[in-house]
Amino acid sequence: MKATLYNAGKMSEFVPAFDVRSPLTGDTFHCRFSHIHNGIAPRHSDTIDARFFVDGRRVIVGLAHTAFVAFRDRAGRDLTDREASYLAAAFLAERLEQSDEHPILHVGHDDVLRLIAKLEIR
Repeated sequence: MKATLYNAGKMSEFVPAFDVRSPLTGDTFHCRFSHIHNGIAPRHSDTIDARFFVDGRRVIVGLAHTAFVAFRDRAGRDLTDREASYLAAAFLAERLEQSDEHPILHVGHDDVLRLIAKLEIR
């Protein structure tokens, strides 16, 4: 993902539906992205929240806002909502591969920066 991913189209279509198979259990999880929003108001957390449905159950992936600031300082631009959605999807997939199912997943500062590097967002 070397180029900027701009916010074009409906937010619910930012990330296509995807499946994740857990090598630990053999379970396959069906994931659908819903939307992204600031987590400060609804959850009183300093996060950008991405909402997914995993096998029909709501899952929130909260990305540490401090990493967004660090990215902006380094790259000279803000992450787009679409890029944040991809970061959240990548983290969700990692957790589901480990059969780590929780209704709220917190992605810390260092993990957000790791995923930015992994997805080659510049």
